[in-house]
Amino acid sequence: MDIMKLVIACHQLSFSSNKYENLNRILSDLEETEAQLHVFPEYSMGTPSSGLTPIFVKENAECLEEKFVNKILEKTSEQGLAAVFTTFLKEGDSYFNTAILAEKGRIKALYNKIHLFDALGHNESELFSSGNNLAFAEVNGFMVGLAVCFDLRFPELFRAMAYKGVDLFIVPSAWYKGKYKLEQWRVLVMARAHENGAYVVAVDQTNPFCIGHSIVASPWATVLKEVGERETSFIIELDHKQIKEARKLIPILALSKPELYRDF
Repeated sequence: MDIMKLVIACHQLSFSSNKYENLNRILSDLEETEAQLHVFPEYSMGTPSSGLTPIFVKENAECLEEKFVNKILEKTSEQGLAAVFTTFLKEGDSYFNTAILAEKGRIKALYNKIHLFDALGHNESELFSSGNNLAFAEVNGFMVGLAVCFDLRFPELFRAMAYKGVDLFIVPSAWYKGKYKLEQWRVLVMARAHENGAYVVAVDQTNPFCIGHSIVASPWATVLKEVGERETSFIIELDHKQIKEARKLIPILALSKPELYRDF
């Protein structure tokens, strides 16, 4: 196995309102390819036809020890691979929109979405509590950092992870349709990659609510892969040498002055 390369399977799906139906799709996809890391969109537990509601979230949310997460952990152990997926996580009286990086049966990183989608007529903070911690872990020589959808609009989060050594951002998303949303999606993914000398893998839900167009961006702000609106899965291989080259020629992190910025 080449520790300088990582083979990723991206699964652009439209999840139903039935979380176990969605779970079975994830489990099936985890058996389909020889990829080292599989990535699934946001809201893996489902989205009803009328849109997410507090009732739907509470009825479907689970603790980490329950079926949804554990079935996926078991499958990553059986297949000897890693996966990034999302869940409605119940912790006490709180509910989180959570992304999980699992590898070979164990959770390596858990991220509760920090920036909730309270914009463009949506109020995600009515559904979830906000997280307050970064989440990242090593996978085959890459330092993988987690973000979710609306987080793309907050470069501070990605830079904070880059300072910690993250060089591959995984962003499960449910990027809702709307005016200029596709243009914004593309620009934000490219910017987060280039300004940090990192890869971004942004895997989106698609119709009827979301735009699809899952993207893999290089450290040079080039599109390595973009798909359309239909449900699809694709494989891409990332080379760590591209990160080293980009950060050597444009040493953004080395030249950055975070201590100075805090004084402004």
